[in-house]
Amino acid sequence: MAAAAGLRLVPKELRDPTMTTTYGVGELIKKALDAGCSKIIIGCGDSGTSDGGAGMLQALGVRLLDAEGKELPRADGGRTLSRLSRICCCGIHSRLRKDAAEKVQIEAVCNVKNVLCGPRGVAQVYGPQKGATPEQVGLLVAALDRWAHVAQTVLKKDISNAPGSGASGGLGTGLLMLGAGLRARSDAINEYFEFDRVFERKWDFVITAEGSLDSQSTEGKMTTEVARRAQRHGAQVVALAGTIGDGAEGCYSAGIKAFTSKTRGPLTLNETITQMENLLYDNRLFSNLMAQNSAYKSTPTFISVANNLGTIAA
Repeated sequence: MAAAAGLRLVPKELRDPTMTTTYGVGELIKKALDAGCSKIIIGCGDSGTSDGGAGMLQALGVRLLDAEGKELPRADGGRTLSRLSRICCCGIHSRLRKDAAEKVQIEAVCNVKNVLCGPRGVAQVYGPQKGATPEQVGLLVAALDRWAHVAQTVLKKDISNAPGSGASGGLGTGLLMLGAGLRARSDAINEYFEFDRVFERKWDFVITAEGSLDSQSTEGKMTTEVARRAQRHGAQVVALAGTIGDGAEGCYSAGIKAFTSKTRGPLTLNETITQMENLLYDNRLFSNLMAQNSAYKSTPTFISVANNLGTIAA
């Protein structure tokens, strides 16, 4: 998802989550459908959007209509959803129709704790992180509340607080309208990366990482999932973070014994990304020295586990 609609694709000074769209995600799904794929797996995360998956649906042929029956602009972000009156699926991609000869399985790997609406919803929690002003947050709250209300006519149930409905700026809601299954990252990592096998060997230390370690880290993020599993197997966990924000201390309860920032001092995001290889090298040395000077009498064993379903490397 982030490859087509990720936050890092938009320069910081141009970020406006009322305008960003998941249309490109829909275009990628359409390409996969046209190529004959029977199962599509979508990784949700690091989104720069807050359109509830509306753009994705438009790219797949769904029409969004206002009270006068006029179609809402395509790929226009979440800001126009407050005018939404009806969702017309009659033009949806032929392979996604209910009467399609072959059913296409769509699976989204996401943070199932994220919901679309309310105080813990897309607009209020993630809007500011994506560049929204207080006024824009209010606009998105109204727009996504309306999106949830109209989506209920398609799904025949209220999804405003459904698990995963708020994943990737509400993309989870759009995916639910496609009949997709929303799957927790912690479950998917076992199947796709055989994560449990990593702990068949006993490790003294596990080093993991996250872009920002904060109050959201315990809400379905892989960093704390790694920590919980490691803790069950008696390993100590060190987390490396690009930034450390408010509420990071909550990670201790998830099993993280220590955490530190990857950066050496005040750096912009672009500077941090540019220097990341050297910063990670320095932090590996730091973690190694910390372990070597611990209470372990013998040389400790290590494993490094990347975040966001990334590579697992011993």
